[in-house]
Amino acid sequence: MPTRRPEDLRSARWYSADSMRAFAHRQRMQQMGLRREEFMGRPVIAILNTWSDLSPCHAHLRERAEAVKRGVLRAGGLPVELPALSLGEVMVKPTTMLYRNLLAMEAEELLRQHPIDGAVLLGGCDKTGPGLVMGAISMGLPVIFCPAGPMLNGRWRETKVGAGTHTRKYWDEYRAGHVSERDMIELEGVSTRSPGTCNTMGTASTMTSIIDALGLTLPGASSIPAMDAAHPRMASACGERIVEMVWDDLTPSRILSAGSLRNALHIDVALGGSTNAAVHLIAMARRAGLAIALADFDAVGRRTPVLANIFPAGDALMEDFFFAGGLLGLMTRLTDRLDLDARNVTGGTLRDALAHARVDDDQVIRRLDHPVTTAPAIAVLTGNLAPDGAVIKPSAATPELLTHRGRAIVFDGHADFNRRIDDPSLAIDETCVLVLRGVGPVGAPGMPEWGALALPRALVEKGVRDMVRISDARMSGTHYGTCVLHVAPEAQVGGPLALLRTGDEIVLDVPKRRLDMVVSDAELARRKAAWTPPPPRYGRGYTSMFQRHVTQADRGCDFDFLEAGPPTPEPDIF
Repeated sequence: MPTRRPEDLRSARWYSADSMRAFAHRQRMQQMGLRREEFMGRPVIAILNTWSDLSPCHAHLRERAEAVKRGVLRAGGLPVELPALSLGEVMVKPTTMLYRNLLAMEAEELLRQHPIDGAVLLGGCDKTGPGLVMGAISMGLPVIFCPAGPMLNGRWRETKVGAGTHTRKYWDEYRAGHVSERDMIELEGVSTRSPGTCNTMGTASTMTSIIDALGLTLPGASSIPAMDAAHPRMASACGERIVEMVWDDLTPSRILSAGSLRNALHIDVALGGSTNAAVHLIAMARRAGLAIALADFDAVGRRTPVLANIFPAGDALMEDFFFAGGLLGLMTRLTDRLDLDARNVTGGTLRDALAHARVDDDQVIRRLDHPVTTAPAIAVLTGNLAPDGAVIKPSAATPELLTHRGRAIVFDGHADFNRRIDDPSLAIDETCVLVLRGVGPVGAPGMPEWGALALPRALVEKGVRDMVRISDARMSGTHYGTCVLHVAPEAQVGGPLALLRTGDEIVLDVPKRRLDMVVSDAELARRKAAWTPPPPRYGRGYTSMFQRHVTQADRGCDFDFLEAGPPTPEPDIF
């Protein structure tokens, strides 16, 4: 039975009082053609829509919003669509990560300032999921996340093509002269053939799957392709369910738990998920007051292998994963390590959700005794180069490079890297370690996905396809290579990466989880004493605020004033 009555609705504060202000609220709703009976005593459901003409991953979300509205109306609620900041990963510069926290703030404040009882969150492209969820957690209303869904499989000349993964692969071949300009023009027109998020296990599918595992979507919703007829049906079901959640007062705080967080960690590594999860899941968990650290990723990565045979770790795509059983099918492989009593937006448990789940293709969703790779999906490194941690994705790296000692070639910022990397006079070979610094949360700012550094053209032409690369930046989940990322503290705030010099030797030892520079403590102390912080690049606006308040990668890159503190009071209605 519902636990709330119409007079308990949050929106009733706007509409139900016998006051001039409530009269004005009712008056203005009727100004838009609504009857009193359509908004009085009914749950008002916000549809936060991150659709944009410059976000191809979300090109279909206008139509999905209409499907959500159908479900809301069917359940007796009033749907209201509110546009929210759209973060199309490819088009937004310098990086969508700069604006994830802005979307989180907007989502929270959109819900707070309006007469809203619950919300459906429409998103999917990399940062939209975490941003919407972070804001919704802080607001504390009933919410359900409706994932945008992955695009359809890509194909080029009988080759299965994954967005992002093959972009990097074919670009290297183009630079080496093995693929023609005509080939590249053809490829760019056929490799991404529908709206939806990347069809590889990039950041988008990683994060929507994690949000699913946390219990904030209809179970298994994250696996449905964007253009499948099941997708608008799922969106309609989200609209219907959120009305029921409002009557039951089923808020994120009643869903999220230590168990659901553990589920999300295991799903992340079993998927071979993006290293970006180590930033976003920490940020979402901290908003919910749940304890999590980088060490938890490493511990789960050591225990649970990669089971989803999806690019870049495998050779299938998200549409194949969906037909093989999707996320719920994958979860049936992991029941011995998941919290089956964790709750979800249905009001039930994970055990209920898995009652009829199955795997239909053992090659796409592997068994525990037949993983995609024995290398973990994530490893966390520490050492004198990364005292607060750095991450690497061994499952997408070159095994021979996971233990390596080489001479550092240091680049100060992306412009310096682009200017010098193909310079014939650069003294470099494949044993060197490429280091990019000054591109972390504060330095870039926003910690762009610059960590999968392009290799020197001369080495690419010789057939080299991987080198050890280190940065305080991030890497796209669609990419691969022996890339050490998220070095913390970052160089911009005086982390040891700022003290490294070209010619210093670096030792990478992934089995021992170490990342060190072969420089004495005394020499590092001398360099530290001589180091001066770079001047801030921005003196005003949002970016200036970002640089002053963003936390480091190991804490989730949230704003320090948002990740904790007392609840914000409800607005006065008068």
